[in-house]
Amino acid sequence: MSSAVVHLIDDDEHVRRALAFLLGTAGFAVRVYDSASTFLEKYGDKPEGCVVSDVRMPGMDGLQLLRKLKEIDSGTPVIVMTGHADVALAVEAMKAGAVDFIEKPFPDETLIQAIEMALARRDKMLPAADAGQIRARLASLTQREREVLDGLLAGHPNKTIAYDLGLSPRTVEVHRANVMTKMAASSLSELVRMTLSAG
Repeated sequence: MSSAVVHLIDDDEHVRRALAFLLGTAGFAVRVYDSASTFLEKYGDKPEGCVVSDVRMPGMDGLQLLRKLKEIDSGTPVIVMTGHADVALAVEAMKAGAVDFIEKPFPDETLIQAIEMALARRDKMLPAADAGQIRARLASLTQREREVLDGLLAGHPNKTIAYDLGLSPRTVEVHRANVMTKMAASSLSELVRMTLSAG
């Protein structure tokens, strides 16, 4: 159970209701907004807790919201929700400062864990992996694994990476699994976050 406030931003009313109910039953205080602009009007300075925002919204989208929060130096962790085909957009969101991204549709537990980790990191209870340690993991990758990682960081799906490298999609999947194992990453968002933090 947590008393932290989760600011939920999504232009879809059904999604807002469903996620607000889920997070409420998980013990979070939830405030909902139908747009990034509405959220900023209410909490323009430094909102407490964390933000969970859809990336594709009319008006100000999730990326513009991230940049605005960075501009005002809010320090508020932001988790971005993306559609399945939005990996490139999700990587861009991580580069813009999102602490995590979740691909829709996602299991309830995935969102709850992402929020708990974002809040723990904000409260400094969860140290991020040491940059030197991450660089050592990166150095352990083969040249081909590094090429696959570069494709992932560019936001390309496996098929595109396979085409670009002249490999079969299955071979790319194997290399991708090896990259995840060697980097000790449990998800694509964690892999992106670690790689970005190592510079």
